Amino acid sequence: MRAILRAIIDPVFPTSCLVCRSFFHPGPRPMEAFSDQPIDLLIPFVCADCMKGLLPVRSPMCTRCAAVYHSEEGEDHLCEACIKADGSFRLARALGRYEATLMTLVHRFKYEGKIQLAKPLGRALFSVYNRFWQKERIDMILPVPLHPTRFRSRGFNQSYLLVKNWVKFSDTGFSVPPVIKHILVRIRSTAPQTGLSRKERGANIRGAFSITDAQAIAEKNILLVDDVFTTGATVEECARVLLASGAQGVDVLTLARA
Repeated sequence: MRAILRAIIDPVFPTSCLVCRSFFHPGPRPMEAFSDQPIDLLIPFVCADCMKGLLPVRSPMCTRCAAVYHSEEGEDHLCEACIKADGSFRLARALGRYEATLMTLVHRFKYEGKIQLAKPLGRALFSVYNRFWQKERIDMILPVPLHPTRFRSRGFNQSYLLVKNWVKFSDTGFSVPPVIKHILVRIRSTAPQTGLSRKERGANIRGAFSITDAQAIAEKNILLVDDVFTTGATVEECARVLLASGAQGVDVLTLARA
């Protein structure tokens, strides 16, 4: 029945690539959440040419922050920044590199208000979560919040939309921890991080977050979710505040890794 319906619908409403907006015939829709390459879950939504620009985060990379090394030789190891820094979060992982196709998708989603992208991007991100945290204890998922002024301007929190429907994707028997919006809040509006150095980003974001209910996170293992990991200043500050308020540990999952 599904094949018959597609044969009827496709000629009338052809699939448009979410990146270049050209019409294309999508390949088979991956149904398995535990994909070897979670980024392949975007195949039904992105044309073959644009799929070539979707670059997964793969080894060799930093074992902590998932920074991808320029050389394709060697094993995973800590990067210089993680060796030098006294970091707050334990582990960070991402769906893909913040380049080419994924950068365009993030911009369409975040800045152009194409919130229909939340479902395919969220499902691919859920596959990354399954891959790295299936056997690890995560008690709650916290999307990185926006300041109320930014939220009113944009109309949505992209980090929350990415995880909002995860419970609907958990048809594999893998339970999803609760997604909670209002425990971690942004109390200070900051200048955009774009164009700032690592040191400037850290200073810019310092003191921007607060916890509304320390008891709720006491001794909990928390997964922070954000759209892009650049230098890690934002998630480091979030993790620092959470740990200072009693959290046991903080991991990070983002859509893209710069």
